[in-house]
Amino acid sequence: MATPEKLTKERKARIERKTNETSITCSLNIDGTGQGVIVTGIPFFDHMLSALKKHSFIDLELSASGDLEVDAHHTVEDVGIVLGMAFKEALSSRNNITRYADAKAVLDEACIECALDLCTRPYLYYDLKFNQERINNFGLELGLEFWKAFAFNAPFTLHLRQISGQNAHHIIESSFKAFALAFDKAKQIDPRIQGSRSTKGTL
Repeated sequence: MATPEKLTKERKARIERKTNETSITCSLNIDGTGQGVIVTGIPFFDHMLSALKKHSFIDLELSASGDLEVDAHHTVEDVGIVLGMAFKEALSSRNNITRYADAKAVLDEACIECALDLCTRPYLYYDLKFNQERINNFGLELGLEFWKAFAFNAPFTLHLRQISGQNAHHIIESSFKAFALAFDKAKQIDPRIQGSRSTKGTL
């Protein structure tokens, strides 16, 4: 019987990525306790990533500097890329993991559902609707750019669906929390699973 991967390898990653637009450093432990400091220069985005960290029980240290004088787009998208790269490295072979999970997160009137498959097929279904364009310096269309960059670089299949909601802050925060809850379930090691949870024999 194979030994579950969690017992033989720490699921951690460290990624550094520099371009002419951004410089990002990320340290990740997906078997953490929700600790770490996140600084992107975009306070609302920091708040969202902190919620993801807290509710998925990952430890995440993330520092990003980008061309915010242009706008926040490059920083948000590149953080998604780097976070995806870190998740890919930390998940490694993805042997023994539960793989599939779904969760709903509510914040007052807002309810968002996340369905997640930690396979290596990148896909994003995104159905969030907002009645305003920005929260401070965070353009709400950047939520889509973040999740797309994250899902395609991890990679995994991600569905985010809005069940209800009016307040933009509540809606987007619920999406980050719903993902966190689903990921916390999908990443778990299941001793019944030998190798990958796939009829193909690999994820």
